[in-house]
Amino acid sequence: MNIGTKMSIITGGKEISIETGKLAKQADGSVVLQMGNTVLLATVVAAIDAKDGVDFLPLTVDYREKYAAAGRFPGGFLRREARPSDTEVLIMRLVDRAIRPLFPDDYHAEVQVMIQLLAYDGVHLPDALCGLAASSAIAVSNIPFNGPMSEVRIGRVDGKLIVNPTLAELQMSDIDIMIAGSAKDIVMLEGEMKEISEEEMIEAIKLAHDEIKKQCQFQLDLAAKIPTSYPKRTYQHEKHNDELKAKVYAECMDKCKEVARMELSSKAKRSELFDAIKEEFKAQYNEEELKEFTSFISTYFSEVKKKAVRHVMLHESKRLDGRKFDEIRPIWSEVNYLPMVHGSAVFTRGETQSLTTLTLGGKLDEQLIDGATFQGTEKFLLHYNFPPFSTGEAKPLRGTSRREVGHGNLALRALKPVLPKDFPYTIRLVSDILESNGSSSMATVCAGTLALMDGGVPIHAPVSGIAMGLVADEGKFAILSDILGDEDHLGDMDFKVTGTSKGITACQMDIKVDGLPYEVLNQALNQAKEGRLHILNKITETLSAPNTEMKPQTPRIEAITVPNDTIGAIIGPGGKIIQALQKETGTTINIEELPSGEGYVQILSKNADSMLEAVTRVRNIAFPRLVEEGEIYEGKIKSLQAYGCFVEIIPGTDGLIHISEFSWDKIAKMEDVCKEGDIVQFKVVSKDPKTRKWKLSRKVLLPKPERKEETSAQ
Repeated sequence: MNIGTKMSIITGGKEISIETGKLAKQADGSVVLQMGNTVLLATVVAAIDAKDGVDFLPLTVDYREKYAAAGRFPGGFLRREARPSDTEVLIMRLVDRAIRPLFPDDYHAEVQVMIQLLAYDGVHLPDALCGLAASSAIAVSNIPFNGPMSEVRIGRVDGKLIVNPTLAELQMSDIDIMIAGSAKDIVMLEGEMKEISEEEMIEAIKLAHDEIKKQCQFQLDLAAKIPTSYPKRTYQHEKHNDELKAKVYAECMDKCKEVARMELSSKAKRSELFDAIKEEFKAQYNEEELKEFTSFISTYFSEVKKKAVRHVMLHESKRLDGRKFDEIRPIWSEVNYLPMVHGSAVFTRGETQSLTTLTLGGKLDEQLIDGATFQGTEKFLLHYNFPPFSTGEAKPLRGTSRREVGHGNLALRALKPVLPKDFPYTIRLVSDILESNGSSSMATVCAGTLALMDGGVPIHAPVSGIAMGLVADEGKFAILSDILGDEDHLGDMDFKVTGTSKGITACQMDIKVDGLPYEVLNQALNQAKEGRLHILNKITETLSAPNTEMKPQTPRIEAITVPNDTIGAIIGPGGKIIQALQKETGTTINIEELPSGEGYVQILSKNADSMLEAVTRVRNIAFPRLVEEGEIYEGKIKSLQAYGCFVEIIPGTDGLIHISEFSWDKIAKMEDVCKEGDIVQFKVVSKDPKTRKWKLSRKVLLPKPERKEETSAQ
């Protein structure tokens, strides 16, 4: 029985269909979205009422990829989907950041959005469809929502912008930007690009918004066919005390403005003064009254503080720490800070500080990725850690947070475009945030650049990053460069931009206000460019270019391309040859087959002599010399027998030095004159016609002793 409602839309020349009313009907809203043979199920459920004491939106967005979607078994012992991968977490964040601002400010009921990848065709990427699927599920429900919204990916191949590029198109693209918005506004964007201009970015955003508008109308048309989607449910999640609110505003507004005018660079001092104003206000009430009023006072005081700070910025052109709107906080940085690591840097901007370390490894250090939609390895890793002491707090550590995964990914995308091609090393950067007062992900980009250059990684250009803010109210707006944590919290936009002197390499934007004109966005991008270049100059004052030499403790890597038919000889039966090579030379050797059919041998060593020996022995196996009768060789004794010893002539070819051919002296036991592993010089005498084994002689290369003349006893 066909009980569902199904509609289709063409986006970027590709058809997307959405069906509702067939699957997951007990959810408040559910849709099945399909593009090509990629299929998503999105559901949304919201509690009828808010829990007591909740004064925020408890929204959870979950995205999971089913391995069956690609016809695969999950890895691991359990053979089932487990904790979300970093890729899944990043997609959750993309959807969360796009839909969260569109719920009503006073809506506090728990909301859970779940998106599942049910089928994947290897062509149409699911992450670009998740925002549309989530918003469509909400649109066909009766949950209050100031949407709909949608997300699209923009790529560019041969100078032509593409909406929702296929996997093949994306692999050729020099732009990869995910953009989300409503019919009115852009609300979120994130992406990476190869040093593009600000004008090119705005062109991509405009194209995305044109498609988003169509998809938003499409959702409204779909919802209009679903009787249960209207009217939206009513709610009353906030209680208010208008008299108390007026009193907080009257008694605290001017005092908060005074603190905002003090131009304090210390976050702790500013918080102390704001807290003192609130405590002074609360002091006029007794204990019983405070039980009733405390939550109201906290809510209203936060509103007062936000309005006071924004008023001083917009009407008096004063920022909290006294800087001009386009002024960057003081910067200092240092490289080679830590011994023993392969590269290190400290980058400090105001009260934000990153200590970043570089580790270089070989092929075996690459990260194995075994996802439903991608299998392979990654040789550039960037991990971001945000310990609680960085903000002066004592909190339990609960593992890597979604925020840490997201910030690390942004910094990785910023630096990836400048990494050298065909660099043999696996690269891992770790950014530990030691202090934080805004823009810690951008500090990671700057410290990461310095750590790479300190470690001798030949990046083609240094990268810097800056976080921009926006305050807009009553027809006025101010664009803030290098925002503080408080300016991020109290402002209307957090826009992070990274790049080289030539152009932008990555960006991330979250907007909390309706209506951001392109003129304002263009001004923000150009102001960000000035800030980026200022920070870039500070970075290059510390270290202007990558060091030409790696640290002494950095392992050395050499790579050899060998004929495909010699791979087996290098590995040996059961891995015997390669294991012996690694053990005897103290190196790590990895072999893989290239798409060209050739073999790629990577050798990692911490010792130059070991590297030389390993390279020589691999080359001798891959490009063997012919054994020639009458030639003199040098080789290692492989085994001892009662009748002589077997010696390696060239890799893979042995010969016998008979006990009688080892020395001119008579030998009782071979063990008395040599042992396994000894290097000896010998001459190839002949090849036994029956056994086809080479006969060798050591004694012919030794001086023949003179015979003692016998004296007659006469």
